[in-house]
Amino acid sequence: MSDARGMVAAVSRNDAYTFTKPNRDAIVLVAGIGVEGDVHAGVHVRHRGRVRADPTQPNLRQVHLIQEELFAEIAEKGYDVPAGGLGENVTTRGLNLLGMPPGTILRFGPPATEGTAGALTGRAAESRPGAATGSGAETGPDVVSARAAESWPGAEKAPRGGEGRGKGSEAGVAVLRGVLAAAGATSLDEATARAVAAVAAAAGRDAGDDPRPAVVLAGLRNPCVQINGFRSGLLREVLTQDAAGNVVRKAGVMAVVLRGGVIHPGDPVAVELPPGSHPPLERV
Repeated sequence: MSDARGMVAAVSRNDAYTFTKPNRDAIVLVAGIGVEGDVHAGVHVRHRGRVRADPTQPNLRQVHLIQEELFAEIAEKGYDVPAGGLGENVTTRGLNLLGMPPGTILRFGPPATEGTAGALTGRAAESRPGAATGSGAETGPDVVSARAAESWPGAEKAPRGGEGRGKGSEAGVAVLRGVLAAAGATSLDEATARAVAAVAAAAGRDAGDDPRPAVVLAGLRNPCVQINGFRSGLLREVLTQDAAGNVVRKAGVMAVVLRGGVIHPGDPVAVELPPGSHPPLERV
């Protein structure tokens, strides 16, 4: 566990391929899939450039997060970029996302207590389409997560846990079955392989007793020239080099959904760092 705390500044979603994403009152995470109704949700890669290159790659970019502080930084250079402007799903405040290691778990919402766990689940269910009429009675976030994850081809081939692993952590691996199966069925470059290993390890250590929506950080967004189409010259501000000549990517981080549920602006964000050494995020 880390002492780091932040909050959600904005949430965004779009069901069409556009560079920016409109802000929403809430978004729904679906475990192992992404943001419900978002064009980038899925087990295999959904970003068009990645699909053209190799559609069999696992989707480690299910949720895109950017720290709000980036917008203040580039505003000093004359760039007006609103939340959702760079296509992120979750805009955070008060967190150094870029400095977190792969396998970091972010949990959204207030910590659950014995008396509030049911309320959190109810809140998520009531926020889903059809809840008011009762049509969503069988589609609460956890039900949707399980059905969606198991419906993807190859999901049954992914790891299901091992000896000594608790029911909770076994379930954590199970919801990512599709993504892990996709990773195991194709060739990965070294950076992607390390990201997959970090995601799998995070799922394996998740106790499964926290009902809050959660994502696992997989890596950095690799910004491309499309950013200049949104704001001319902006790419050079989010893709830079440090004093040693190393590439610095500032356009946010990419994550896989570990636990489904609803995220609202204003929700607190808790950070759980992986044990051991903390290598930096790499591009995914």
